[in-house]
Amino acid sequence: MQDNNSEIKEIIQEDIWGSIKEFLNWGIHVGEGEKSIHLTVGLLLLLVVAFVATKFLLKWLRYLFTRKMETEDKQKFTSVFKFINYVIYLVVVLVTLSAAGIDITLVITASAALFVGLGLALQELFQDILGGIFIIVDKSLQVGDIVKVDGKVGKVFEIKLRTTRAITRDDKVIIIPNHKFISDIVYNYTQNHKTTRESVSVGVSYGSDVQLVTQLLEQVAVEQKRVLKSPKPFVLFDDFGDSALLFSIHYFTNDIFGDLKIKSEIRYNINTKFKEHGVSIPFPQRDVHLIPTQKPQ
Repeated sequence: MQDNNSEIKEIIQEDIWGSIKEFLNWGIHVGEGEKSIHLTVGLLLLLVVAFVATKFLLKWLRYLFTRKMETEDKQKFTSVFKFINYVIYLVVVLVTLSAAGIDITLVITASAALFVGLGLALQELFQDILGGIFIIVDKSLQVGDIVKVDGKVGKVFEIKLRTTRAITRDDKVIIIPNHKFISDIVYNYTQNHKTTRESVSVGVSYGSDVQLVTQLLEQVAVEQKRVLKSPKPFVLFDDFGDSALLFSIHYFTNDIFGDLKIKSEIRYNINTKFKEHGVSIPFPQRDVHLIPTQKPQ
């Protein structure tokens, strides 16, 4: 009696397992011949399980890498991680299909032309994303940095995966593709520190007291509010020009973004000081000599 019950149980189990296998193998065929793909319920379930497992694994890895980061660094890493997620999910799909016994060369071959077309069309987009990743990873650019791109000076206020946004001195927002930071020459005035050296040039008439000129220029720089007292401003006698002696006052400031106003105020004060002390600023002059010609007889 017990043997009969065991046989019945085995038959029932085989029937159940056979039904499950039949259900898992149920699907459709895509393609013909040896390279046809059989899409089954079991394969779809396997993909779902792989996706769920990958999602939890990536979530755990993101937590592991960002748990000791500051809030700003976490946001930057999350942007990079989102891009990496897409690549990882694609790899998971291909590996899962290969593990299920499907020849993925057919999928890769069928997608090759599409990938080439997308790669050419989105080449600059990928360059921007890679540039954003490099910026975030090596911290070559920070929010608050003063940069000069294509002749425009701006203060960075937002760094994204594809673009960087900065506000110019005339309160206009410029959107900079991130590939420019790895392919073009970009000046970062505040990469090392906030202090920068700037200069204002001026010419004085030949015969002027150069020591007095030097003293007046140094005095103007020292009296300027947004010019640092240390390091001290200094004056250079640059050259003998065509119609003037050329000088430049060099100074240090922490306000590079507002430097245009500083230079303007320095020029105002130089003009005032020179007038008070009789130092003239020349302008180009040309002597024209008229040579009389004899009338033909």
